[in-house]
Amino acid sequence: MGAAMHLKKYLLKGLHRLQKGPGYTYKELLVWYCDNTNTHGPKRIICEGPKKKAMWFVLTLLFTSLVCWQWGLFIKTYLNWEVSVSLSIGFKTMDFPAVTICNASPFQYSKVQHLLKDLDTLMEAVLGRILGPELSQVNATTALNLSIWHHTPLVFINEQNPHHPVVLDLFEDNFNGSASSSPAPGRPCSARRCKVAMRLCSHNGTTCTFRNFSSATQAVTEWYTLQATNIFAQVPNQELVAMGYPAERLILACLFGAEPCNYRNFTPIFHPDYGNCYIFNWGMTEKALPSANPGTEFGLKLILDMGQEDYVPFLTSTAGARLMLHEQRSYPFIKEEGIYAMAGMETSIGVLVDKLQRKGEPYSQCTKNGSDVPIQNLYSSYNTTYSIQACIRSCFQEHMIRECGCGHYLYPLPDKRKYCNNQEFPDWAHCYSALRISMAQRETCIYACKESCNDTQYKMTISMAVWPSEASEDWIFHVLSQERDQSSNITLSRKGIVKLNIYFQEFNYRTIEESAANNIVWLLSNLGGQFGFWMGGSVLCLIEFGEIIIDFVWITIIKLVALAKSVRQKRAQARYDGPPPTVAELVEAHTNFGFQPDSAMPGPDAGAYRREQNPPIPGTPPPNYDSLRLQPLDVIESDSEGDAI
Repeated sequence: MGAAMHLKKYLLKGLHRLQKGPGYTYKELLVWYCDNTNTHGPKRIICEGPKKKAMWFVLTLLFTSLVCWQWGLFIKTYLNWEVSVSLSIGFKTMDFPAVTICNASPFQYSKVQHLLKDLDTLMEAVLGRILGPELSQVNATTALNLSIWHHTPLVFINEQNPHHPVVLDLFEDNFNGSASSSPAPGRPCSARRCKVAMRLCSHNGTTCTFRNFSSATQAVTEWYTLQATNIFAQVPNQELVAMGYPAERLILACLFGAEPCNYRNFTPIFHPDYGNCYIFNWGMTEKALPSANPGTEFGLKLILDMGQEDYVPFLTSTAGARLMLHEQRSYPFIKEEGIYAMAGMETSIGVLVDKLQRKGEPYSQCTKNGSDVPIQNLYSSYNTTYSIQACIRSCFQEHMIRECGCGHYLYPLPDKRKYCNNQEFPDWAHCYSALRISMAQRETCIYACKESCNDTQYKMTISMAVWPSEASEDWIFHVLSQERDQSSNITLSRKGIVKLNIYFQEFNYRTIEESAANNIVWLLSNLGGQFGFWMGGSVLCLIEFGEIIIDFVWITIIKLVALAKSVRQKRAQARYDGPPPTVAELVEAHTNFGFQPDSAMPGPDAGAYRREQNPPIPGTPPPNYDSLRLQPLDVIESDSEGDAI
């Protein structure tokens, strides 16, 4: 109990000291600071005469401004979060990269011919119309299924008159001017004199745009791909996989270092552009295969059969293998980052490794695992790591679903969504074309997506030679045909054979690492250097300056509190003509019922009423209670200090 009372008394004294303030005025505080600070300029302002005092005041103010200006520049430079890039070279045994191989043709024509029959017939008629416009259009269109054609037809555009271009559907007889809807007499038009364009319409043909091409080859290829996309988008994924090239027919021979391998060592994955692809040394749970030594003998050797004789004629115009080297736990975006290997050639690929390490926030906009990216990663179902390619494509699919109501066949699909097709979404081609060329969409996705903070890039040196040679062609094809087809006849040809050698050129790897160009040590060193050079100060001088700032604030608060208290007291005194009633007067009013205070009758005639009222009836005199009057805190404190003395 005694300790609690002592603590209460101590806190009461502390509160009283706080109310008193530092005990000096602004001027006294400023003089004290200038006389005691370790900074050189303010001392001379106090100690010197009037002329030198003015000179030192100007110099101190000038150098203080210079210091503040330099500090602002250094702080601004630091907050720019600039980075410096360092390159280091290391040497160690490295993990072999994942290798993805695909056929240039996504499907075997013999297995998809029934799906593309009407489209191929229509394509042949289109080519006949482009190459031979004099052919009878009636005979060319009698056996065609024009329901496909009406969604996105190809047209001729005659721009001899730029102000009034003439548009002709390939399977119509009349030109229709874009400026008017009245038909004009027909004239022969071919790809030599007219441009071929694709017409994309929406809202039942009321809104149309034209996608122009510089060559009819590009036009018909893009048109066929768009129509094939509509067809394949309606086929279940299992059937699409069955129509692609199986691994046992694609991979004829495999050797990794001194160890034999086969198609079972590859992980299958379906790619919409290339069909069935196969990845060597890939997966999140599998341990990466190390490379024993650099050189061709310690790399991966493959012999592939592309089966070019079964290519889809109008869908694939390139023959060969598409391959890509990437990290073991990353998704292969082989269309954007892959390379082709020619058929009938041996392609040797020497690999060098670059490891990129970005600094991260706030120095660069990169992410470690994609968790801070506001885009749903549609490629996460493959159990792969984050990449900016996955983010950009997921973002595009998100915009596609929001704008067009359906997802594009080339990208993964979110749950409870459908791929675009002409039957359910007749306007999807027009919407997709507009979204594809939209700069706003691209900028939105690029702004939302971030690069990965850690990345590995494989630099390739490629060389090629004819394989097999004419001298060894016969026996090599005999052996390979016997191994794959158990046939004594040659079932392979140079048109479809690809040989690959993938190896490390050397075990040296480069690490490109970002580091802070201006760290906190750099900032403090420059701030201290400028302060010491211009004003001869140090950290202690800054602490002294902070102390005087605190004292200034303290004095200001005390003055404001005192001002508020005085205003409150004046308002309280304004309610009485004289001083406020004492305790004795209040007791008398309570015991003597004839006692009437002066303010008992408020109103405009209160003064006259007081003059006319009778004197109060004397009652029992009250005791003297002036001893109960409240006293200010400083009086009590001074009394207690006097008692202590």
